Parts: sequence; C-alpha cells; structure tokens
Amino acid sequence: MSTQITTAFVKQYSANVFHLSQQNGSVLEGAVRKEQVRGNEGYFERIGAATAVVKASRHSDTPQIDSDHSRRRVTMLDYEWADLIDDQDKIRILISPESAYAQSAAWALGRVKDDIVLDNADGLAYGGADGTTSTAHPNIQKVASINAAASAGAALNVQALRRASKKFDQANVNKSLMKHIAYNAQQKESLLSETEVTSADFNTVRALVQGDIDTFMGFKFHHTEQTNVQAGALNFAYATGAVGSSSGDADTYDKVVAWVQDGILLGMGMEVKGRISERSDKSYATQVYAAMSMGGVRMEEEKVVVILCKED
Repeated sequence: MSTQITTAFVKQYSANVFHLSQQNGSVLEGAVRKEQVRGNEGYFERIGAATAVVKASRHSDTPQIDSDHSRRRVTMLDYEWADLIDDQDKIRILISPESAYAQSAAWALGRVKDDIVLDNADGLAYGGADGTTSTAHPNIQKVASINAAASAGAALNVQALRRASKKFDQANVNKSLMKHIAYNAQQKESLLSETEVTSADFNTVRALVQGDIDTFMGFKFHHTEQTNVQAGALNFAYATGAVGSSSGDADTYDKVVAWVQDGILLGMGMEVKGRISERSDKSYATQVYAAMSMGGVRMEEEKVVVILCKED
C-alpha cells in the first residue's frame, strides 16, 4: 500500500483527502492535432508545395507535376499508474479515498501527455516509407533570446517572440492556424518585466500578472513547469539570436516551444482508462489503476520554433 496514506489518518484531523500542488492534468492536449491510432504505430501522410508551369502552347501536352509526398510515424507507448488502499486505511480516515486516488492517477497521466508534446517538439521525427528515417529539428527553427545590448543571452523577451513569429511568416505558415507557446514561471516573470512594448500591448501583458493568461503577439500562452532544458553545447549569435554558430552557448537554457496547432501530432492509442478493484493477492486491498497508450510526432519542422531562454 502507499506508505504515505497514514498522513491522512483521523488523528491528523483531516476529513478529506487533499491533493498537494501539482499540474492538474494536461494543459497542452487541446493545443495540438489529435488523431486516433490503431496498433503500435500510425502513419500520417504529408503533401508539400507544388509549382505550376507556364503552358507551352495551344493544345500542348498536359504536364505532370509530381507532388512532394512524405509521411511521419507515431509510435504508441503504454503508460500506467496504480496504488493500493487497505480496508484498515478506509476505516481510519473515515472516508473512501478511491475517487481522490483516481483523480490523482488521471492528473499524472495527463502530465505525461504534455511531456509527449514537448519532447517531440524538438526531438527526432521519424518518417519515410517504413518509418525509420529520422529528421532532427534544425537549428534554423531555433532562436536564442538575447539582451538589448546584443551582448549576452537573456530570458524570454518580446524581441525573441518577434523573431519566432518571423520564422512562421517566412515559412508561409497558414495565418488562420492558432500559434501556441509553452513556457515556465521563470520565463513568464521575464516577459512581464519587458519595457519595450507599446502601452496597448502592455495592457495585454499586464493581464498575465492577474493570472488570466491568454494571447500576446498572436501566440496563445500555456504555463507549464514541464518545459525542457537544452542539454549540451549549442552556439548562437549575440547579434541576431541565430542558432548554430558564433560564441554564445545555450547549454542549460530553457526551451520555450512555439508551434502551430497542426505542427505537433498527439497519437491517441487508448485514452486514459481507470479501474478500481479488489486485489486478493494483497489481502483484498483496493487497487486504483489507470493506463493509457499515447505517442507523438512533429509533423512539420517549419511549424515548430524553439526559443532558447536563459534563466535569470
């Protein structure tokens, strides 16, 4: 059984099971493309841009324009959670904790969904005819946040947001698609301290202080403390924030991920399934169990931008 359940005994004067502070499930699931996947793997087709040609003459032969066809693979992984509750525990705490345990399980698996989204945003994407060709997220799709003097790396600022937005525009990403950003409390604090925005924009950013985070510069913001960190040397230019060369090093910088709604795919093999049942092999304790099968993949490099941000 859970060795921590004794903290909820009656002698602690608790009438309910309270959850400690935690992210209550997924905050990014609704910000990505979701597709049902049957089996261990799923393949999703992609069609690239085609080019029209000038007609040669009247009654000329019909040209054949070969479309740029490719695919991406998503692999399902199984996740599970379980804990045991003895009958004696139920008597001591005077209430049945199964529902609280089930909620805790759902929250835990929900956070895994966000890990899948963020890990695949900047990880290897697999494709090709048999799904074994790997594609790294290129440095051209990354930008380092730099200070106003262009002399050092910086935490998240408006200049970095502009440069990330520029990359989407240069790739002709459909402007009707929602752009999202996942960032942590450290980078939120930095953005709130920005003084380079106009007064009208400042009113929008100031709303973040009140906790009603919404949109800014065309991005919808999502706060999560599950953001990843750059592991290993990655050079960038102090003058432009361009990543891949020069003297700056983004090692240990926070990865603030910006993406377009359909740029990341979350494959739904099996949604969260829960069960509460007796375990005869555990002195008939009640087991709370939850499981799911999920996978993810970056569908298009141009639709994901990583902003490398220093921690102040």
